[in-house]
Amino acid sequence: MNETAGSVSELTKITKVSRKSYYQWLKRQPTQREIENKAILEAIYQIEKRHQNCAGYKKVTAILNNENRKNQEIPEYTFSFDFRINIKRVRRIMRKHGIKADVRQKKRSRKKEQQQYQEDNLLERKFIQIAPNLVWVSDTTELTYGRNNKVRLHVVLDLYGRYVLSYHISPTETAEAAIEAFKRAAKQAGTFAPLIHTDRGAAYTSKDFNNYLTSNNSKHSLSAPGTPADNAVIEHYWGDFKYIWMTHHPHPQTLTELKDLVKQGVEYFNTVEISSKRNNLTAEDFRNEAV
Repeated sequence: MNETAGSVSELTKITKVSRKSYYQWLKRQPTQREIENKAILEAIYQIEKRHQNCAGYKKVTAILNNENRKNQEIPEYTFSFDFRINIKRVRRIMRKHGIKADVRQKKRSRKKEQQQYQEDNLLERKFIQIAPNLVWVSDTTELTYGRNNKVRLHVVLDLYGRYVLSYHISPTETAEAAIEAFKRAAKQAGTFAPLIHTDRGAAYTSKDFNNYLTSNNSKHSLSAPGTPADNAVIEHYWGDFKYIWMTHHPHPQTLTELKDLVKQGVEYFNTVEISSKRNNLTAEDFRNEAV
């Protein structure tokens, strides 16, 4: 008796519940809802046994509600309910008691997926363009300032001459931030490219972003998952931007310092750096010759 009392005392002390409340809980009568849930649980066990533990929420709910009017013909079923049971209640009870249908998962068609990825890639790695504003590519990368404060840098780059039309710095990668970068690009170019190529990041596959492209009569080309080579030009740009520019300057301590450094870096690659692919011209000079 003392041992039991000691156990109760310890239990109530740990749980911060009074002994009175504990004994009241111990002697309380189950609610109508609890009685129903217990009956439903027993019925679910009967259903799962009959269906080889492969009945999902939808099927279990239909049987519980006797929707086909056949329950009375099945000897294994001893249940009958005079109230409607919704699927949310069934799901809640099954999850609480770890009852999960052992269903066969549909096999993914790798061949069909690959075919779809190829169809989505309208650019097909044709990175050499004959005129400005035919194809713009875009991507986002992470930059830091201070003690590991992170932001996202979005860039829109014209494949002709690899000229950066616009950039935008945002706290996170969002469709809104991606759209803002393209709005700035359109303002800079005075037009909108008929083809845009990006990877499959959440911002670029979002409904808002694709509706924005459609509103500008632009088609969206997409890289295959995990295939940076499909967007090689901008991936190369990120490599140069970080190695040639960012690592050769002091690490910015504030967001203002980072913004200034990014601005100077974009200007450097547009107006200073030359490339044999542009006849040893800068991106700006190469573009101006065409325009």
